[in-house]
Amino acid sequence: MNTIIPKPVAVTTTTGTFKITAATNISVEPGSDEVTAIGDELAERLRRATGYPLPVQATAAPSAGRIHLTTGGDAALGEEGYELTIASDSVTLTAHRPAGLFYGIQTIRQLLPAAAEQSTAHPGSWALPAGTIRDYPRFAWRGAMLDVARHFFGVADVKRYIDLIAAYKLNRLHLHLSDDQGWRIWINSWPNLAEHGGSTAVGGGSGGYYTQADYAEIVAYAQRRYIMIIPEIDLPGHTNAALASYPELNCDDAAPPLYTGIEVGFSTLCPDKAITYQFVDDVVRELAALTPGPYLHIGGDEAQATNHDDYIRFIERFQQIVQGHGKRMIGWEEVSQAELSPSSVVQYWHNPIVGQAARRGTKVIVSPADRLYLDMKYDSSTPLGLNWAGYVDVQHAYAWDPATQIPGVSESDILGVEAPVWTETLETMHDLEFMAFPRLLGCAEIGWSPAAARNWDDYRLRLAAHGPRLAAQGVNFNRVESIPWR
Repeated sequence: MNTIIPKPVAVTTTTGTFKITAATNISVEPGSDEVTAIGDELAERLRRATGYPLPVQATAAPSAGRIHLTTGGDAALGEEGYELTIASDSVTLTAHRPAGLFYGIQTIRQLLPAAAEQSTAHPGSWALPAGTIRDYPRFAWRGAMLDVARHFFGVADVKRYIDLIAAYKLNRLHLHLSDDQGWRIWINSWPNLAEHGGSTAVGGGSGGYYTQADYAEIVAYAQRRYIMIIPEIDLPGHTNAALASYPELNCDDAAPPLYTGIEVGFSTLCPDKAITYQFVDDVVRELAALTPGPYLHIGGDEAQATNHDDYIRFIERFQQIVQGHGKRMIGWEEVSQAELSPSSVVQYWHNPIVGQAARRGTKVIVSPADRLYLDMKYDSSTPLGLNWAGYVDVQHAYAWDPATQIPGVSESDILGVEAPVWTETLETMHDLEFMAFPRLLGCAEIGWSPAAARNWDDYRLRLAAHGPRLAAQGVNFNRVESIPWR
């Protein structure tokens, strides 16, 4: 039990093990389709590696030979906490709400040998160590961000990323759906955004976009893994793909060429045209209808081509549009300059300007570029990524605390943490996995585990145990020298 990531709140070990055999059953509380689905998820994962039948049955109480899942546990566990008790004859996983059961089964996965992560059946000793774990998260927001605008990642890739982050109890996936280099979501009222604006990528390669059915599929897949999708349409800068698709969005009515470089800060929506706000309203309306979560991200970063006063008016009007469609606005830290509603959220990446928003009651997502931007090179020899925020090795990505990161922002102001991956240099899932793993595991622990429980020397040893686990899932993780991989 000493290799779990994120580190649990409390662990008590006892002697013995519970052995999963061909006779083991998984039982779930009666009358809950949601809990049954979680039991099915655990059974399906274990069947792949063990080859055992592991039937899922509805029973009211735990009994010998079973792994039992039930809600209605201690309300102090909150929406996502759980208590796992492993004895030699049975396993009981209890939570206040179903999400806690889902996170508890991620812990069960980690308590089994790494070979349990393999996708084909093979002989093994499938034993869980006896003891009790009581666990719940520090922050409500534990996120990853994937930039699909600079290079496009299809539905299958996004689903794989969802599976990988869910295994470490992350619960948000922020999709950066538009930028200068590509527009990646179909909008019925503005079809050329995807058809033209989504046709290319950094370097001039082929682009791509999600149909609305694709996006709905991603949202539903994530929901089954207790992950909320946060869509981002970046405004008013980072808009060249939109401006190239519709000339009327430009102040001079002339469409610029599609852009395939990596510079920023040169594009802007036209502030004085009614069509600009009709465009934003239409996009937000369609995306809000497709997104069951309460948030919609409007970007707002690096808008150097936008006059300051125009920028403030843009953000405040965008906020009204987002709220008018029943969503809460999120923006990168630059939106702190505007008058924000307490329901809006700012995302910090390098400028302590977010402190002024926090003082007005706006919550903060902490994503420091020099700690959590997973596209930053590990060191000077890393073949992928950039280094404008410095080098971010595994220790640097882990050994910091959100509550002390930003002057004037305390823990009570923080909604949570998020690790972005920008994809200027990343073209494939192979590339993405190399940059995200193992650093993303550190973000997961920062978001979940108590601050006092975390230290690098302990973490690096626990992380070493996850090398075989990641390998069993086929993850192209970076085998960095600072980790004593086993």
